[in-house]
Amino acid sequence: MNISKQFGAVIATATFGLTACASTPAPIVGAAVSQPRADLGQGLYSQARPATYALRPSDQLSVNVFREPDLSMAEVMVGVDGSVSLPLLGTIPAAGLTTRELEQDVAKRLLAAGLRAPMVSVNIANYASHLVTVEGSVEDPGVYAFQPGSRLSSAIAMGGGPNRTANTQQVAVFRESPDGVMIALFDYGQMRQGTMLDPVLAPGDRVVMGTDGLSVFYQDLLRTLPALGVFSTVAIQGGD
Repeated sequence: MNISKQFGAVIATATFGLTACASTPAPIVGAAVSQPRADLGQGLYSQARPATYALRPSDQLSVNVFREPDLSMAEVMVGVDGSVSLPLLGTIPAAGLTTRELEQDVAKRLLAAGLRAPMVSVNIANYASHLVTVEGSVEDPGVYAFQPGSRLSSAIAMGGGPNRTANTQQVAVFRESPDGVMIALFDYGQMRQGTMLDPVLAPGDRVVMGTDGLSVFYQDLLRTLPALGVFSTVAIQGGD
């Protein structure tokens, strides 16, 4: 019976550990933290969504020249070199410009090419440059498209959220900078409470949810419990 009690205690401990990992912290009512923490490498990250959007390689645009269907394009992609190729104009720079600035540039070029009073509209058909990689201890790791202004919590949600082996206090975000790839650390529980910055994502970010070694132990233990239960029963019966 002692063996049975020991296994019962192990099961109870494992169940408690998994339950504790799944608990949700209560949000703190009021304004959420918006300042990055330098000690966690969060200096490159911001709470504020950008007021304007600068075109990036891989973005897909629609370019319409009023009453000029031969000069219009329903879909044109910004190339890896940051340029777009348009009828009559050929290849022109686009990356780094807003849609308004590109409209003005295209109209100016068409005017110089002989078109009278060109009226141009440029719209973003697909923010294809906006991809985030979500990996580590999440339910559905992968590469996901996101809309400008989406936050780190959205990336974690797109990855299915933390799994039962996750260490939610260790969310690493890798981001390219002029000085190379930088790494910052975030606490998912604090983000949900509003006590830590929930930063706006940047194209190319890589999010890695850490793994809790203790939770992995519980998972492995639960997978072996049926076999352990049989062993326990046989041992008790043999003792009789």
